[in-house]
Amino acid sequence: MAAAQTIPGSCSGYGPLPLPLLVGLVAADAMVSLLIVLVVFMCASPRDRPTEGDCKVYINMPGRG
Repeated sequence: MAAAQTIPGSCSGYGPLPLPLLVGLVAADAMVSLLIVLVVFMCASPRDRPTEGDCKVYINMPGRG
């Protein structure tokens, strides 16, 4: 019964968002998404540090010593 009483297109009684607020929300979402991508990229990228034991000589690995 409650579904028949709601107005089509209404969002639980909230009116339409003003354009500046909508633009601000979209811009903030884009900036936060870009920040997350940059942090993940920086954490996942290889570092310029040698790994431990890189100077070890392995018998069955040609090209390493």
